[in-house]
Amino acid sequence: MAQYTTVAPGSTHGELEVKPLITDPADPLAPVALRSPLRPKRSELVSQGPLEKAYLFWIVGASCDGCTIAISGATHPRVEDLLTGRVPGLPRIELVHTVLSVESGAEWTENLRLAAEGRLDAPYLIFWEGSIMDETVSGEHGYWMGLGEDPVDGRQITSLEWLDRLAPGAAAVLSIGTCACWGGIPAAQGNPTNAMGVMDHLGKDYRSALGLPVINIPGCSPVGDNITETAAAALLFLNGLAPLPEFDELGRPAWLFTETVHRHCPRAGYYEEGVFAHSYGDKECLVELGCWGPVVQCNIAERGIVDGHGGCMNMGGICIGCTMPGFPDKFSPIYERPPGALLSTNTNRVMGGFIRRMRKLSQTDKMRSTRWSEDRDLPSGWGRYKTQPVGAERLVHRLYSRKQHSHEGGR
Repeated sequence: MAQYTTVAPGSTHGELEVKPLITDPADPLAPVALRSPLRPKRSELVSQGPLEKAYLFWIVGASCDGCTIAISGATHPRVEDLLTGRVPGLPRIELVHTVLSVESGAEWTENLRLAAEGRLDAPYLIFWEGSIMDETVSGEHGYWMGLGEDPVDGRQITSLEWLDRLAPGAAAVLSIGTCACWGGIPAAQGNPTNAMGVMDHLGKDYRSALGLPVINIPGCSPVGDNITETAAAALLFLNGLAPLPEFDELGRPAWLFTETVHRHCPRAGYYEEGVFAHSYGDKECLVELGCWGPVVQCNIAERGIVDGHGGCMNMGGICIGCTMPGFPDKFSPIYERPPGALLSTNTNRVMGGFIRRMRKLSQTDKMRSTRWSEDRDLPSGWGRYKTQPVGAERLVHRLYSRKQHSHEGGR
């Protein structure tokens, strides 16, 4: 029987006792891989497809746990609905997470061991959070990230070793967050760990047990709905109920990361008209304050961060490029104007300024009803000055109207 060691009550630090692994499936602290087969199956009204359930191993490398926090706030679908199997067409998810699992210690790592030995009663997925740190440079007797002991010899097993054991048999491997996708901040230039992303470690030729390359969901942290939506799409494919979703050349969900932040930014119209914020709190475009939105692929501007609300630009912050492979090195120094912004913003000041004035000219005309056209004043008690166009402006309005209604015999 597998065993693990623990410090005996009242003993000194060096005195240990041997405690047997909990293997009773009825014990709520037993490994979920042993408890799960006893759970009742779902109603046929909910269960569809060949998969009744799937295991999800959430393994952590060099991480701040921000991705775990992000997915806990997802709403489409919610994590709770995935765990309880309430989403039609999707298998119930049995979560094995370093923080959220009921079991801990040897019982927790026993789930990983059973999966590596092919003894689970359902397929499993790997969600990796955080950078992969190169254990070949951790020293002869050291390690960067440990995740349990070997029950035979007590040797520390690293997170990376578990990934190497589990990846070949996984139905899919998903990198969660920029650190897991590209290396992120722990992989910044000069780091001593030779940190990298999952894709860098497993290589371009890696394929899961069902033929999928590594799927990347970047962000620091990513939008929670991006995680659960991509996972749901992949599970529908694995369950035979939908085609394989479209991913780009970097393994990102194409429907989430094709557009740039700028194209959906609520401040993008100011950029077009050449109007830029001078300080935080201004309502105009933030490019001159260091925003990289025009080149960064991310959907946070239109999706928000939690349930459609918040998000960097929506709340007055700049885009620092945290979803991109070049982050953070190629986006630093953060909060300083990008070099390319000098040319683009000055060009827009000239062209955008002309467009803005032409639009203002049209807007002045369209803010007057036909009835008011010959009057000098608006019939509003709020009016503070005469708004009737005069001189050249009045002539432009007449010529514009004549052109606009020319096909109607306009006047």
